[in-house]
Amino acid sequence: MTTVVSKTIGVVLVMIFLLAILLSTFSFSSGLAKDEGGFMGSSSQVFLHEGGNYTVPALHRKLLVRSMAMEEPNRIGEKCTSADIVVSQGPTAPLSSGIPTYTVQIMNMCATGCDISGIHLNCGWFSSVRLIDPKIFKRLRYNDCLVNDGKPLVTGGTLTFEYANTFSYPLGVSSIVCH
Repeated sequence: MTTVVSKTIGVVLVMIFLLAILLSTFSFSSGLAKDEGGFMGSSSQVFLHEGGNYTVPALHRKLLVRSMAMEEPNRIGEKCTSADIVVSQGPTAPLSSGIPTYTVQIMNMCATGCDISGIHLNCGWFSSVRLIDPKIFKRLRYNDCLVNDGKPLVTGGTLTFEYANTFSYPLGVSSIVCH
């Protein structure tokens, strides 16, 4: 009896392991888990918590789902484009009340060394149960959210915040100002 149970548990564990490999292979091959910035760029990023801001090394970044289809920038005569701002988000642990949370990363991936300010995102009726520092991210009006209080995000810089809502909001860059 115990050998049958042991064999059954072993088979179940192997199946779970194979399923995990299959799912991770699918997500990477379909581009769902790609983060083109990888571990390059900023040596640190800002995480917002209820107690304030914390700086954490970039090696602690999660791979998050990239929102919206990315256009490749045309560098002829342009220092930067909206494609240099990469917005990624993914689910994180829910609140104690069970409301899902999502972590958002906004990265300046400009290859020509440009600081980008006035970053506005399309964000619908964005709202969050968890308070977000308005200096980092705030909705100005329907489908217009301001990043970093309009201040420059340096080349390789990353802003990170977490929001809580019953669903995730699609976020995409609508306008920027190059420096």
